[in-house]
Amino acid sequence: MENTKELILIHANMKRVSREYTDGVNIMLTPQFYTIKREEIPVKYSYQAKRIAPSLFDGLLEEPEAYKYFVVKEDEDWLFIAYNPEEIKTVLEQKGILPEQVSKIYFAEQAVGQFSRPVLLGEKEALVNLGGTMTIVPQIALNPDEKPMQITQDFTPKKGVAFEGRGKSFISTNEAYTLAAVFALFAVIYFVEGSRYGGEGAAQKEEMQSLLENHPSLQSSYTRNSIASKYKKIDTKERKKRDVIKSLSHMIFKGSKLSTLSIDDNKFKAQFSCKDASVTRKLKELAKKEKFNTSKVANSNDLKIEGTL
Repeated sequence: MENTKELILIHANMKRVSREYTDGVNIMLTPQFYTIKREEIPVKYSYQAKRIAPSLFDGLLEEPEAYKYFVVKEDEDWLFIAYNPEEIKTVLEQKGILPEQVSKIYFAEQAVGQFSRPVLLGEKEALVNLGGTMTIVPQIALNPDEKPMQITQDFTPKKGVAFEGRGKSFISTNEAYTLAAVFALFAVIYFVEGSRYGGEGAAQKEEMQSLLENHPSLQSSYTRNSIASKYKKIDTKERKKRDVIKSLSHMIFKGSKLSTLSIDDNKFKAQFSCKDASVTRKLKELAKKEKFNTSKVANSNDLKIEGTL
């Protein structure tokens, strides 16, 4: 439903908006209001990438504590976007848009593939796709034969962010009725499935009893506990592997890059390439907190980290 709302491109030179958006509006920010980094990091989930986002922007942001971070996977790389919500709210109010009217916030970088031609920003600047990165350039640098384009609702990305603590919901009446009908349907499905699974519970007990009768060896609690213990050990080893990878991912920050990683059921070995000696020291401190062993690679700032599972 968010994709059906009007999408407005927010830039520093835009004119003040005179209309009210009673049903909410989506906004797309130009690079004037965010900072990006693209990094290839060995994590699988966005919440893991988001944890290390602040370290990637270390030294790049003024008042870093005022920033929040948005991350999204792009092929092999992760796109990291740092933005200041309070700064954005101030700009919106100056342009005649109340923060509580904003449904979702998107970033031009998320739709970089759709910017096939320049988008004019006022009379002097333009937003262009420059080598796969959204950039603001003077209009005088544009090809005079290239016709500018306008963004539409089709530019709306799948994921966005919202201001925290919005005081008003922007779901229209028709949308509310639709959601109510959907939730009612889910309630019916839940009731039916609950009844079915209740019946299946008894059937499963009968099936288990039949299985024990056909395989007397399983009736022994010692045998069953032995089997359970075997698989518990396997699960414990896999969990330890995941914990190690999670800890190593926290050691990836600006100037530190994971070069190699090998891990088996008993131990792991990782090597990090470090930009300078200060990065090596910081990485060594992080490894010490995790009780990992470290050794410096000869004639370089790189660091080897090892440990047992």
